[in-house]
Amino acid sequence: MPSSHSRLTYRQPQAADVQRLFAIFGDPQTHLFNPAGPLPNLDAAQRLLDHWLEQWASQGYGWWAIARKESPEYIIGFGGIAPLNYLTQRRINLGYRLAVEAWGQGYATELGRDALALAFDTLSLPEVFGLVRPDHAASIRVLEKLGMQRFGLLDDVPGQAPSLVLRVCHPTTAQL
Repeated sequence: MPSSHSRLTYRQPQAADVQRLFAIFGDPQTHLFNPAGPLPNLDAAQRLLDHWLEQWASQGYGWWAIARKESPEYIIGFGGIAPLNYLTQRRINLGYRLAVEAWGQGYATELGRDALALAFDTLSLPEVFGLVRPDHAASIRVLEKLGMQRFGLLDDVPGQAPSLVLRVCHPTTAQL
């Protein structure tokens, strides 16, 4: 969870978050590097939210609703760690999507640090992965700042360059 100096607050998403989720995930600017594009409608946002809530129920963790400490009622994004299928392999993935007004303020890096603290210090997970499009320089920089190193490629988007897979291991786990 957040460190004492964190500027952000995190909580489990709630049913009432669907409108804000759609505002962020339906914005074409937040999907410039996502081949699937923005969510097309509120029903798609509801399906995504339902999926997250199922992950929380089954795993006990998942993507958070993220807000600034000074305005905890206003969600600026969603992100965290959650299981994700990398084609045939299930991985614990660090991901995030922030509203455009939250870009360029270091929030993605801060969220990533807090999510990795949860993964390693609380859940004792052995490793966390990040999946990023090869042309998304800003997200690559964030993942590398978090200590992730390039681990491989994933051919997950037909007809396009493979995505980069980055990984960081628990500090006490030997890198294999």
